[in-house]
Amino acid sequence: MGIEGKERSRDLDAGAQALSGQLGKTVQRLRKAYNLSLSELAEQSGVAKSIISQIERNETNPTLATIWRLSQALDISIDRVLSSSEDDPFIEKVTRGDTPLLVSDDGKVKLAITGWIKTVEWLQTYDVIAEPGGVLESDAHQRGSVEALSVMEGELEVEVGGEIDTVKAGETIRYRCDRPHIVRNVSKKPAHATMICILKAAVMD
Repeated sequence: MGIEGKERSRDLDAGAQALSGQLGKTVQRLRKAYNLSLSELAEQSGVAKSIISQIERNETNPTLATIWRLSQALDISIDRVLSSSEDDPFIEKVTRGDTPLLVSDDGKVKLAITGWIKTVEWLQTYDVIAEPGGVLESDAHQRGSVEALSVMEGELEVEVGGEIDTVKAGETIRYRCDRPHIVRNVSKKPAHATMICILKAAVMD
């Protein structure tokens, strides 16, 4: 191999390593956004847990088939997984179909993840639609975490630590979410709200 060939090979290797590193970060952020463990993502994607762990740590160059399986499990197009770059301009439009969606156990409360995936470990933003009778039960987040729920249409009931408060359209309620908490729609009409969860707020006494 000539000098030009060697340089070309080095460029390709460097490009592959950079792509693999960005892929690992993307997979890890999306997995955490869905609150999935490595085992759960492995089960949903058909990719071995050890392989996913290596991808997230940038210790392997996955095949296209592996990337496709992960993109399907994480509900994101494969081109978006591969095109992420730290040098991209800070502008991004996400279609409704590409917006990750969480659903309550009863199927009546839907949370569209509208926040930036890179901040999911400390700041999460959701668009909430709650059908009449819908109940969203959440486990405690890490200590010091706080949620802010702003109701735009209808009304919602929030229960934290045995205390219950009602939030109507135009109102915002903030509460500790480092303990089990429940959001309910006890009215006869659908409710629409935004929810912001700050996972690394100052520790509260």
